[in-house]
Amino acid sequence: MLRGMRKASSNWLGKTIMAVVMGVLIVSFGIWGIADIFKGFGQSTVAKVGRTEISLNEFRQIYTDRLQQISRQFGRPLTPDQARAFGLDRQVLQQTIAEAALDEEARRLGLGQSDEQIRQVIMNDPNFKGVGGNFDANRFQAVIRNFGYTEQRYVAEQRKVSLRRQITGTIGAGLEPPKAMIDVLTRFQNEQRSIEFVRLDAAQAGTIDAPSPEALAAYFEDHKVQFRAPEYRKIAFVVISPEEIGKWSEVSDEDAKKLFEQRKDRLGTPEKRQIQQLVFPSVAEAQAARERLVGGMSFEDLGKERGLSASDVDLGLVTKSSLDSAVGNAAFALPAGEISQPIQGALGTSIVKVDKIEPGNEADYAKLAGDIKREIAADRARVKVADLRDKMEDERGGGSSVIDAAQKLGLTAVTIDAVDRSGRAPNGQPVANIPQGLDVVSQAFNTDVGVDNDAISFKGGYVWYDVLAITPSRDRSLDEVRDQVEARWRQDQIATKLKVKATEMVQKLEAGSKLADEAASIGAKVETATGFKRDDSPAGVPGTVVAAAFRTAKDGVAQTPVSGGSEVIVFRVTDIIDPAVDAASEAVKKLKDSLDRALTEEQVASYVNKLETDIGTTINQAAFAQVTGANQ
Repeated sequence: MLRGMRKASSNWLGKTIMAVVMGVLIVSFGIWGIADIFKGFGQSTVAKVGRTEISLNEFRQIYTDRLQQISRQFGRPLTPDQARAFGLDRQVLQQTIAEAALDEEARRLGLGQSDEQIRQVIMNDPNFKGVGGNFDANRFQAVIRNFGYTEQRYVAEQRKVSLRRQITGTIGAGLEPPKAMIDVLTRFQNEQRSIEFVRLDAAQAGTIDAPSPEALAAYFEDHKVQFRAPEYRKIAFVVISPEEIGKWSEVSDEDAKKLFEQRKDRLGTPEKRQIQQLVFPSVAEAQAARERLVGGMSFEDLGKERGLSASDVDLGLVTKSSLDSAVGNAAFALPAGEISQPIQGALGTSIVKVDKIEPGNEADYAKLAGDIKREIAADRARVKVADLRDKMEDERGGGSSVIDAAQKLGLTAVTIDAVDRSGRAPNGQPVANIPQGLDVVSQAFNTDVGVDNDAISFKGGYVWYDVLAITPSRDRSLDEVRDQVEARWRQDQIATKLKVKATEMVQKLEAGSKLADEAASIGAKVETATGFKRDDSPAGVPGTVVAAAFRTAKDGVAQTPVSGGSEVIVFRVTDIIDPAVDAASEAVKKLKDSLDRALTEEQVASYVNKLETDIGTTINQAAFAQVTGANQ
């Protein structure tokens, strides 16, 4: 909108109109006042928890971030309709409200977290470690930017998370699952069953004659909604990210080796030595002590004479860099088992002995070259991404379309002629030229033609997109989808016949017939699956059959459709094994840990629910629907 205002006011007529508009706004504020903006429950607030208001923009950011994270996990964009079908919208709202309630409670309790504690939490996070295993500031910036965070926002969020953990950690401490619960769940998880079964498929369904034109037309009319063409959108987008701009193969070996040499000591494994050390106030005392040690006295015994413990004398396995420079140079030049001459160090005169040597491993450039080149390329690309971002925003602010702006900047814009909400083209196949994890499709379905859309954060960079055209959803004619309709009709006919045949077989088996005889009568074979548990996937046995087997008594018979009804399996449960419970087994220990977490989560959830009730929680359903697309 701001770009549109800037564009509109770029000439004398636009400036005049904008002056009138702003004048009307100023007068209206003068008449009605502006107090309502700062008081009560406004339209820009999604929820209010105590004194904390969750703004519409704040919740939109949280919800969009969550959608993008899940889309990356799925490998394809998740549409707003799909997100609501999964209940993701309510889940994110409840989580955001719960966090706000805990933040309110942390303020009430006066809890705090120092800057140094937050700094240590972030620096110890393995996600931010570089090639050498240490905290990498550039990697930190890239990772948080990829998830849409600024450094300030991320640090503030981590401070909140730490305070929430102080509360939830206290609430969940000391919980213990009852032994009876562990026993029941262990038996439930480890119960084993065996079955014999027969597959009924299209071969057992018999001949399916082609449908008459009248029958096919009637079927199509009854199922027309299943063959409806979805809404399609034509979109264009351009990606500016370090991954796209900085290809690691473009970094020369000369540049990579230069950085390798600078970090060589950190990238390799340094030599370590187990060292015994005694420190004396003078060279004369040290020399006298050395003569006694050479004569056979141990460092430990000499240390005891001087009031030192064994741990005071034995430094353990240490690197050269961890010692005083003079002591380190001398100690790492000694052969194992030899006693040094007196060494003048910063803290006095030392005598050392090397008991054990662990050789170090020198860093191998060939093994690390790829990682080093990628790091250099990413650093270079980040600078270029920032420059291109500013130029792209200037072009967009001047009214250029995504395609025009990309051409001016020498970038490649991707145009997709038609894509539905699920990311598929009219031929039913996924659109191939959308980068994995990029949620541009669902974003495009939340806007309109001609709208100036905000850029999407993506892999440390940005994506700009335009909706170029919209093809509305429509009913297809029978001629357009005749082959699909006939195939679906045939599947339904097969499923109906198989269900009838399977029901007849089950009735005969319940009356005393043998499964082998019934299988032979229809040209099928008997298969078996033995000793499987509820969560197992026996070879050739669909999950629906495993689940049905655990709902059936021993010697019981049942049927279950698979593959959408194009196959039906009839089975008999031949054996049930109820295992003994071994409390010392790893499986039981893992189950107990899982129950501990579940009980803790339940306890924390109850506590948070009580907090929300006591503090007071209000939800603006209209604003919530606006963010999640429920009102579209």
